[in-house]
Amino acid sequence: MKPHEGPDRLPPIPPAQWTEAQRAEAEAMIAGPRGAVLPPFVPLMRSPELMGHVQRLGAQLRYRSALGVRLTELAILVTSKHYEQPVEWAIHAPIAEREGIATATVTAIDRGQRPSTMADDEALVHDFCVELLQGGGRVGDETWASAIGRFGEAAVVDLVATCGYYGLLALVMNSARTRS
Repeated sequence: MKPHEGPDRLPPIPPAQWTEAQRAEAEAMIAGPRGAVLPPFVPLMRSPELMGHVQRLGAQLRYRSALGVRLTELAILVTSKHYEQPVEWAIHAPIAEREGIATATVTAIDRGQRPSTMADDEALVHDFCVELLQGGGRVGDETWASAIGRFGEAAVVDLVATCGYYGLLALVMNSARTRS
């Protein structure tokens, strides 16, 4: 059985049953750029303080990354595919395309293939993420130097953090069997 098959272990909590802490964190999320308590945060509602910290980190990485939205979305797709996370994939594949990632690139990643036609910056982000995720959190010197040279230190730190953040969400949702 894949991690996302079977009954949802931590389904949505009806708003009428939220604790004061859950309500405060949910309302803060709803008032922010997300506009709702989205599926990745449903299991995290059980730990409202953690959910608040996680969602603020995610807002920073998704909306204000030094890497930019287009390349951040590409990193999210590579990470989502690595962890076989269908909810994140369903959310971010259309966003990636809207932000300029070619449909052929999205399709290749979904098939577990390295896309054959990417812009140079996309190829670097893709390969960096694959190396990081498949290499136990390590990136070789050549890949690291190429990314620093192309994007700068702040963007590379944001790239690594994006992979880690979406890995966290994938682990939470896969273990909780979050549906949508």
